[in-house]
Amino acid sequence: MSQNRIRVGSRAAARSLFIASAALSLGMLAGCKAAEANTSNKSRMVYGDAQALGNGSARVFVTLDADKHPTSLGVSISESAMTGLPMTPKAPSPSAAMLMLALPAEAKVTGFDHVMVDWNPVGHEPEHVYTLPHFDFHFYSATEAEQMAIMPNAPDFEQRASRVPDAQFAPEGYVAAHVLMKAPAPAATIPMMGLHWIDGAAAELHGQTFTSTFIWGSFDGRFIFLEPMITKAHIESAKSSAGNAITMPLKSPAKYERAGYYPDQYSIRWDASAKEYRISLDGLTPRK
Repeated sequence: MSQNRIRVGSRAAARSLFIASAALSLGMLAGCKAAEANTSNKSRMVYGDAQALGNGSARVFVTLDADKHPTSLGVSISESAMTGLPMTPKAPSPSAAMLMLALPAEAKVTGFDHVMVDWNPVGHEPEHVYTLPHFDFHFYSATEAEQMAIMPNAPDFEQRASRVPDAQFAPEGYVAAHVLMKAPAPAATIPMMGLHWIDGAAAELHGQTFTSTFIWGSFDGRFIFLEPMITKAHIESAKSSAGNAITMPLKSPAKYERAGYYPDQYSIRWDASAKEYRISLDGLTPRK
């Protein structure tokens, strides 16, 4: 949930309270151009442009069924990217690397616009909860410009940040950060990011060691991102997991305020032939 942010005094307080997909069978196109691979006779995977990360790269991918409908949307991280990662956070952010990844054209129908990936080498507060090396994967439906405009010094920030989605549009058990803080929503809204909604039943909030968690984010009365937050060690553990995959079910809201494709689970996968990890929103289904 981190990135290079402006120095806002309320950031630390707000932050402290909120606490990949079929196997690749054909070769991929190199470089930063979009690449495409057939995964079977009935589905295919399309990649977006890559960006450097550590000693490797990261890029968005979408898996399409025989009718060209998206079934998974995710981020692939090359095995080499897990080495050579920067280890010094760029103050005041806990992130040492932040990427804005474009979606391939075939993924636009999902309703998502871009993915922001943050690498946090020492995690972030609250202490003893999220202070482990981890990645944040923000799948934004808002545009990058809209995301970057979430600034406390904007003349309409207080008004827009005060608009909170109705609870029926959030998954059961999710709570907005400002409710936990017992503070106005603007005080809990992270600059250039949004207001975070946390699953109150998340294991790491009940004494278990943090491995992965799933967050929703909102601004100006609507949800604008979905975020798997996963430790580096947990991603790498997919190599030794059954089927080289770790899958987690997701809670769904009673109603959807925005039409688009929504996942029913998310996963971490290791593809030995492609030598990449894939973190994805799976079971995408159109909702209105």
